Amino acid sequence: MPENSYVHGASDIPLLGTTIGEIFDRTVARFPDREALVVRHQGVRLTWAGLKDVCERFARGLLALGLEKGDRIGIWSPNWAEWVIAQFATPRIGAILVNINPANRAAELEYALRQSGCSALIIAPPLKTSNYAEILAEVEAPELRTVIYFGDQTVAGGYDWEAVLRLGEEVPADVLRAREREQHFDDPVNIQYTSGTTGFPKGATLSHHSIVNNAFFIAKRMRLTEQDRLCIPVPFYHCFGMVLGNLACVTHGSTMVIPAPSFDAGQTLETVEAERCTALHGVPTMFIAEISHPEFGKFDLSSLRTGIMAGSACPVEVMRQVTTRMHMREVTICYGMTETSPVSFQTTADDPIEKRVATVGKVHPHVECKIVDPETGAIVPRGETGELLSRGYLLMLGYWGNPDATSHSIDAARWMHTGDLAVMDHDGYVSIVGRSKDMIIRGGENIYPREIEEFLYGHPLIRDVSVIGVPDDKYGEEVMAWVILKPGAEVSGELLGEWCRGRITHFKVPRYWRFVDAFPMTVSGKVQKYKLREMEAERR
Repeated sequence: MPENSYVHGASDIPLLGTTIGEIFDRTVARFPDREALVVRHQGVRLTWAGLKDVCERFARGLLALGLEKGDRIGIWSPNWAEWVIAQFATPRIGAILVNINPANRAAELEYALRQSGCSALIIAPPLKTSNYAEILAEVEAPELRTVIYFGDQTVAGGYDWEAVLRLGEEVPADVLRAREREQHFDDPVNIQYTSGTTGFPKGATLSHHSIVNNAFFIAKRMRLTEQDRLCIPVPFYHCFGMVLGNLACVTHGSTMVIPAPSFDAGQTLETVEAERCTALHGVPTMFIAEISHPEFGKFDLSSLRTGIMAGSACPVEVMRQVTTRMHMREVTICYGMTETSPVSFQTTADDPIEKRVATVGKVHPHVECKIVDPETGAIVPRGETGELLSRGYLLMLGYWGNPDATSHSIDAARWMHTGDLAVMDHDGYVSIVGRSKDMIIRGGENIYPREIEEFLYGHPLIRDVSVIGVPDDKYGEEVMAWVILKPGAEVSGELLGEWCRGRITHFKVPRYWRFVDAFPMTVSGKVQKYKLREMEAERR
């Protein structure tokens, strides 16, 4: 009888029954004088004791502002030290941190604030094309009563970061201790917005328990210790930066090293050399950019040992160069989704390159996974393709304020339906072979066609639109829009692209446009997107 595609990550290491504040304080007690946080672009260097001090002062400042347990506090910022402080201060008062993509524009920001019911928002100073204060002024969010800003800016009616720290000094430490004792590890602590193939983004609600343990076991597979220094160029608003980066360091006492507010290949390489980083995170396109940097050969990267490559499939040649030219012999591959905190599969430091590029490794400790026939729900034999489902401590509490979407994704037996098609081999390694959903992964960014389609429907000349992903050498996939114009209308893809820019996140703007008279449809009237992709493949 063939073996079923089911695995359980049995482990001798028990789950941690702690809150984020408790695991943070344990690390501080063990390594008070070791470096905890280095932010190169701000000149910030904090020991674990120093980071705890500023986190507690900020937490007490939030108490002074009247923030309560369960309040949602949004953070809309690239990678600054203040993001890290907010990440570890808000759990202490029982608040729920809401991650907001710093590339968001007014409509996307307003949706996140309203849907989560944020009562406070932390905003960064202007960066590149984003002036956060100006965009916020366009937004109507009735429940938002407190804005905290940092950096070289002033926001009318808001609180300066330093002023909040000063307010915190007036709140006795025992008041914060009392609030901390009210927290439980099953409490919600974080909301991250993730889109589905239909409708608007959904707020995956994660608990202390899910992300603390996920970060702990991620770091274990990387073999992180207090001796390691992890360079984190991936964004904090993603689980990649926040959980696989910052929180993984906290669970093992490793140093968080931040090279820049947003990814820059040169600054990342310079930081690895200057800070003698032993680990580096990134999506494949980041590693490609680093290897391709014109001054790559000038940087001493010999301190590197490990790290994580995730977000999209890794080409074999890229992995070979990362393990040799970048010295990351123990680099690991991760797979998961925001709804599972996020990692459910990960390769090990000892896996051969072939396993690290052809598979996403083996199941994580204390996690169950099975592969089922999407039509019948029956577990398929190993070696056969089906939909990947996962279950365990890592599962989200649900989509914030959206029980219907939650029940659609999580079945009665608490299995999370990923929508990804996968194959499990006889050794338990899993390969992701496709997606039953239409998600596009562009350079590690998850893009959902329906969200772009809904936006494009607002153009006065567009009658119908269907968005797909097409292969791209640099980003893995690029966004393409098939468009049916209204009768008599004429417009170019270039003009449509200009209309999109500044109104939706830059990576969601279609790079390619095709104007047609009709789409291939099913009998029930649905666009056959797989045929669109096939037609584009034939043209390339």
